[in-house]
Amino acid sequence: MYDRISEEKHVVGLMIRMYCRHKEHNRELCEKCSEVLNYAVRRLETCKFGNRKPTCKKCPVHCYRKDMREDIRTIMRWSGPRMMLYHPLVAIRHLWRESGIPKYCK
Repeated sequence: MYDRISEEKHVVGLMIRMYCRHKEHNRELCEKCSEVLNYAVRRLETCKFGNRKPTCKKCPVHCYRKDMREDIRTIMRWSGPRMMLYHPLVAIRHLWRESGIPKYCK
């Protein structure tokens, strides 16, 4: 069975780790990035849409606290364009899902 939430956790984890490593030059996740990652995972685990969850950009519900929303927005703005370099398959799949084109392969 397709697990959308696990996939989203994977993508957000990649984006946060990439930001912390390449933008902030940390070998390990810093305290702030760990906090953002843990918060994002908790929000995904309690998402009311479950496996029907849209990408965050297309989601009608803004479930992040204001401070965390700013942090994740900063991370995604930096990481998003670089995903094609570091994780091209993940980036293409994410863009495909964001486009709203139905997924026919199971």
